[in-house]
Amino acid sequence: MSPQPQAAVGAPLSRVEGRLKVTGQVRYSAEHDVKDAVHAVIVGASIGCGRITAIDTRHAEAHAGVLRVIHHGNAPKLPYRDNSASNNPPGRRLRVFQDDRVLFHGQPVAVVVATALEAAQHGASLVKVRYDAQKPSTDLEKAQADKPITYDRGDAEATLRSAPVRMDLAFSMARNHHNAMEPHATIARWSGDKLTVWDKTQWVVGTQTELSTVFGLPADSVRVISPYVGGGFGSGLRCWPHTVVAALAAREIRRPVKLVLTRKQQYAGTGFRPSYRYRLKLGSNRQGRLAAMAHEMDAETSSYETFTESVLQPGQMLYSTPNVHQAYRTVPLDVNTPLYMRGPGYATASFVIESAMDELAHELGIDPIELRRRNEPSQDESKNLPFSTRRLRECYTTGARTFGWDQRSTEPRSRREGDWLIGVGMAAGVYDTARMPAQAHVRLDADGTALVDAAASDMGPGTYTSQTQVAADALGLTMRTVTFRLGDSLFPPTPPHGGSMTMASVGSAVLDGCNQVRRQAIKLAVDDRRSPLYGAKPEDVVVRGGRLHVDGNPARGETYRSLLSRNNRTHLAAEGSFAGPAAKERHSFYAYNATFAEVAVDATLGLVRVRRMLGVYDAGRIISPKLAESQAIGGITGGIGTALLEHTVTDHRDGRIVNANLADYLVPVNADVPDIKAIYLDGEDREADPLGVKGLGEVVHVGVAPAIANAVFNATGHRVRQLPITAETLL
Repeated sequence: MSPQPQAAVGAPLSRVEGRLKVTGQVRYSAEHDVKDAVHAVIVGASIGCGRITAIDTRHAEAHAGVLRVIHHGNAPKLPYRDNSASNNPPGRRLRVFQDDRVLFHGQPVAVVVATALEAAQHGASLVKVRYDAQKPSTDLEKAQADKPITYDRGDAEATLRSAPVRMDLAFSMARNHHNAMEPHATIARWSGDKLTVWDKTQWVVGTQTELSTVFGLPADSVRVISPYVGGGFGSGLRCWPHTVVAALAAREIRRPVKLVLTRKQQYAGTGFRPSYRYRLKLGSNRQGRLAAMAHEMDAETSSYETFTESVLQPGQMLYSTPNVHQAYRTVPLDVNTPLYMRGPGYATASFVIESAMDELAHELGIDPIELRRRNEPSQDESKNLPFSTRRLRECYTTGARTFGWDQRSTEPRSRREGDWLIGVGMAAGVYDTARMPAQAHVRLDADGTALVDAAASDMGPGTYTSQTQVAADALGLTMRTVTFRLGDSLFPPTPPHGGSMTMASVGSAVLDGCNQVRRQAIKLAVDDRRSPLYGAKPEDVVVRGGRLHVDGNPARGETYRSLLSRNNRTHLAAEGSFAGPAAKERHSFYAYNATFAEVAVDATLGLVRVRRMLGVYDAGRIISPKLAESQAIGGITGGIGTALLEHTVTDHRDGRIVNANLADYLVPVNADVPDIKAIYLDGEDREADPLGVKGLGEVVHVGVAPAIANAVFNATGHRVRQLPITAETLL
């Protein structure tokens, strides 16, 4: 069969929606023009644990423009129908306004609905709530942990006792918040028993399912619309209580309701990367061959839900280690529920493991890259499966050559430029190649244009553009003649827009649907006596620029437009699908990176400045190099924040987050990100999916923090085992 020409995939194309965004024409969740919409403002609990004893709404309800104040005392009881497909376990969600319990500081305890935003805001300030307050448990160091999730192979403890080289290291990582640019917001409108919401979400199908569960509706009675997310980093991967509040208020008021969270409210309402305590015991021989690792980790979760993430996997497969023990304990606290944040689990484990590997290399006098090479596994030792692709060695080689690793001083604190100590470090990174079932609808119209629909999301990586590239090449059309639509639960279902699975999952469904439509057109042509392609072998026909022709004989062919018009066809259509991973995998699937960092540390003040960074990635086929470059810049920038800046601070007396704003919660700005480069190794992974992609959004973040921490050690000789790295820890 002649291969279909590829003109769009692999080309460094600009975003198809880029002009709309930079000219302000895109509408985000709070900006949709919904007729007769009123405004809602949430009143959050001012205690961290306890019960509501009274709510005085008289002054709020008397304020001009206020329509109603809804709280547990007057809200209807919601059915919360059991639905196993919901993105919350049955019975474990926060049931807003259903009882008097307060489970965390900032929990919604009332909502004020008014004709104007200012009236709703002032009305919320007039609501007086009295509590029977209890001291909340918010300190990971003092709370009781749940029963651990464990993993064992070999006998780690016995091996550690006899290992020639042993390390016992304690690490801690602060809580991080997503802090996307667009605030979380919902507009809810009822039409009889049918609900439509415009929502900031990375999973329209999940939000649809959750709302149908809460209100006891059939799923097709709920429509969720989210064409533009405005950044998420994981915060939109579930339906949050404020979305339920907006829908409840809209049903009670009988008018559409718009609810926009403030920046402060997002710290208590839309999840976070949990804080960790992590102890790692490591044993090796004098040549640096790992013999055993024992991982003990505690992570915060909420008291009403159990949140876990993939923090165990790197310790099971990144390096050849015959003996491994892991114990992962969640610690229930009086906080809102954590959620996945860029590189979830893997980024946390990476900081610990890669810092320890660097420490072991220094202890043994072995180059850190050479130490990693010596412990490179031949297969995934946790699954006894071969890797589909694993090119970490090539990542090391390419990165070391490009970054100038051979110029690195092996002796810490030996390179200085004036007041600044200069250091270079590196780390390996890994992330699971996730794939899930997905569907897409493809329609080729008689005018030669195509429309592709899928209920996917685009929070920034460029889903609109990359899916259009796949569709354009599969159909043999130009980019401008293909329209890809997403962000509507009426479209064919897709998995969450997270975990780096969108390109592999949705892209494969789009590819399948477009291939079906192209083959329909080819069959129509070769069976049509009036077509120049009549009698040709279908496998010899390709499409380029909307014109079907015999491969190697461009003169023999015709356009989609002429073919469909002559046959009185208004369109051709197909339902594309991707089944997801096989029930029994034959390979182990991961993407990899080697990340390099150079830092400068003020010898007197302890201030750390990143001078340059490089990431080298084994991430399969790259659909859009320009978007991939953007992903790396964003992931590395986020890693700089994790390493040096981001730290959510809680007042344990009442559970209040002290720095719930962008003045006190620090994120990287341009001055913190001077020089970032990314290299993607050529290749593909056809074992993973039909497109040969692995996913980019997570792996580009994993490994950044330990690379910076290792560079700080190289600069100062001071090993920091907590994040973020602050001046105080270096002085």
